[in-house]
Amino acid sequence: MADDLLFNPRTYDPQHFDPETRRLLRATVDWFEERGKRRLIEDYRSRAWLADFLAFSAKEGLFATFLTPASAADGHADKRWDTARIAALNEIFGFYGLDYWYAWQVTILGLGPVWQSDNAAARARAAELLAQGEVFAFGLSEKAHGADIYSTDMLLEPDGNGGFRATGSKYYIGNGNAAALVSVFGRRTDVEGPDGYVFFAADSRHPAYHLVKNVVDSSKYVSEFRLEDYPVGPEDVLHTGRAAFDAALNTVNVGKFNLCTASIGICEHAMYEAVTHAQNRILYGRPVTAFPHVRRELTDAYVRLVGMKLFSDRAVDYFRTAGPEDRRYLLFNPMTKMKVTTEGEKVIDLMWDVIAAKGFEKDNYFAQAAVEIRGLPKLEGTVHVNLALILKFMRNHLLDPAQYAPVPTRLDAADDDFLFRQGPARGLGSVRFHDWRPAFDAYAALPNVARFREQADALCTFVTTAAPDEQQSRDLDLLLAVGQLFALVVHGQLILEQAQLTGLDEDVLDELFAVLVRDFSAHAVELHGKDSATDEQQSWAMGAVRRPVIDAARSARVWDRVEALSGSYEMAP
Repeated sequence: MADDLLFNPRTYDPQHFDPETRRLLRATVDWFEERGKRRLIEDYRSRAWLADFLAFSAKEGLFATFLTPASAADGHADKRWDTARIAALNEIFGFYGLDYWYAWQVTILGLGPVWQSDNAAARARAAELLAQGEVFAFGLSEKAHGADIYSTDMLLEPDGNGGFRATGSKYYIGNGNAAALVSVFGRRTDVEGPDGYVFFAADSRHPAYHLVKNVVDSSKYVSEFRLEDYPVGPEDVLHTGRAAFDAALNTVNVGKFNLCTASIGICEHAMYEAVTHAQNRILYGRPVTAFPHVRRELTDAYVRLVGMKLFSDRAVDYFRTAGPEDRRYLLFNPMTKMKVTTEGEKVIDLMWDVIAAKGFEKDNYFAQAAVEIRGLPKLEGTVHVNLALILKFMRNHLLDPAQYAPVPTRLDAADDDFLFRQGPARGLGSVRFHDWRPAFDAYAALPNVARFREQADALCTFVTTAAPDEQQSRDLDLLLAVGQLFALVVHGQLILEQAQLTGLDEDVLDELFAVLVRDFSAHAVELHGKDSATDEQQSWAMGAVRRPVIDAARSARVWDRVEALSGSYEMAP
């Protein structure tokens, strides 16, 4: 029996999208299914470049349709930047293999500075290259500096004719072997400070572009490249000065969201394999799933995965309704990047504890999933970087709500053009949020939602009475523990909002919140143990620990849903 909460290629029909979007999503699923599991795994194991996949994408106009904003679509009715359908495609790519998702993801990053640019010629060139089926790259990181864009060593020397000659290297640049357009960040040699920043477009096929190597052992081509006296004409310049800096950060704002739904797809495919194996594995004369610890681990994995989907789907709505006066997405974005992807790691680990050695076998998707799930929390900023960013919003979110019109489910065929006119990448401390409490009030009758609400209220007390002082504010180790507690409240809030919008089974929701209660308690204990935690903070931490409300009948009903996944999907051989 198909589970309506999980993606299943056998039953997938995204009727909530327009006809062309439905056709392209279904065609993508069919391409992978026809390719088959054996070929998919062999390409992954042999590190084959994705030429066949990119040929399919070019033939169908997949990237061009999904990644060309309406302003560059030349009247093409189906081309737009639609975060809802982009999220759906992320999930599909994750389901079949992160290598495919990665080529798409770095194309999105490479396009970010272009679509934010006022350079009409560059925008037209990018739209044409997309229509031809080309891929793109984002030349930001460097070997010596990582993503520290203040310290770039990509140097642009004025050529005396209004252009530049660029020399320098970039590192960790996906699609660097094949990108028809690489958005490259550098600085002028004749201008000091932020006014000297430049984003420009380069072509990986130019003689002055030197591909050094693929820095990872993977089909993903994560390149090191070097420019040697590369000619940059006025038509190649995308941004200068502070606008180039903002374009870099705003591009990451757009791109980092994609990691959450890729993580969801990975977990879904792995879950079908894990539950089917466990249900059919006989140990000591009975199925592995007869053991109570196995049922608990698989149930926890299932509800965590459902929570990942609920949060991510709701975050899409805030992305699509964002504007200059509503920048709530700036919190929900690092939340999807940090919280959802680390939940994905937990989901895989829980299932791996159950299937054990089976998770290493070369003929399973799971072995691939167990490796690839680790990468997502580490791309587009580490967990620590994104937790530190999330903390900037904590006081306003918890204690100082503002009035906003309700945000509906956003599955309409609209162009999310604000993502390319986000403006200066600053002022995060002034972002305001709607009151988080009504989402919890709507489910106050559910025992574990109510218990988690007690913990969320306790966090508000912590912020007002025991928050880190000035000296502790320099102790990032302590602050990150606080950030984990705050992230759980935000995670729970959007899960509840989406549950109400979709009519989620309340058994599943309460079982999920039993897990979140345990998580909050674990992070409180972690805070208690921090070196610099004060006596007051330690006392608060122990007082915030709660035991979830146990209901054997509820847990059994949720287990029935998990057990029904056995045999409900197996990829064609």
